[in-house]
Amino acid sequence: MALLAVIKKDFHDSIRSFSLLATTLLFVAFATFLASIQWIPLMYQDSTANTSTLALLNSMRQPTVFMVPLIGLVLAYDTIAGEIESGTIRVILGLPNSRAEVVFGKFFGRTAVITVSILVGYSVAGVIALATYETFNIVVFSQYTLLTVFYGAVYVGLATGFSAAMKSRKKALFGAGVLYSIFLLGWDVMLLVLQLAIYGNDIPETGLPDWFKFIGMLNPSTAFMKATKAIIPEYSEITFYPEGSAVYLDDWVGFLILVLWGALPLILGYLRFEAADIQ
Repeated sequence: MALLAVIKKDFHDSIRSFSLLATTLLFVAFATFLASIQWIPLMYQDSTANTSTLALLNSMRQPTVFMVPLIGLVLAYDTIAGEIESGTIRVILGLPNSRAEVVFGKFFGRTAVITVSILVGYSVAGVIALATYETFNIVVFSQYTLLTVFYGAVYVGLATGFSAAMKSRKKALFGAGVLYSIFLLGWDVMLLVLQLAIYGNDIPETGLPDWFKFIGMLNPSTAFMKATKAIIPEYSEITFYPEGSAVYLDDWVGFLILVLWGALPLILGYLRFEAADIQ
């Protein structure tokens, strides 16, 4: 029951601080815009725009990959570090709450925030698409919505774990910024440097080896797209990733990678928090 109490408190705190409202409005604006631009061009006589589920997913692909991690990290980077810095953590731990309940309660609370925001925002987009598109598969779009929730929860878990290991908002914010930069901006650069270091300018005639492709797949964003392909086969028409014969390159492995990115930092952060001397 203490875990549930922490979850409820964290969710209610997000309502009082307008975090839930702001995040929901952001997702509504984001999803509505991307759904609307699929049919606005049809007002022009010579438009050949394709208003379909796949066209919408294609519009949402890159923005989702970049936007959802940013929101997940911002929502959760100070969830525990902020409590430690302000001193309110002593009040929370003074109640019948274990440190594990605090860490995992905060995670579930912030996950609830991003879940509600995504569901509301994507529901609005779904209504627009259902009312205006030539063809719209609500089942496929619902699957993509749930996958986006899962993707957001991974970054909430990653940020919560990092926050639990820090003792100040500044360090937690810096860490969140570094993580975002590595995953969304630096990963491809790292792969390019590694490729040049090993193969130079000449890629082997047989292509890059499977182990090299797997390093690229370890990026949560790439893993999300692979997981999406596992559930929505049509998604492969709008995404490209080098295929290989190794089992560890199968699309379903994307789910395992996402779970590890969400769970391991959360567990490690909890262990650091459990051992910390909080004055």
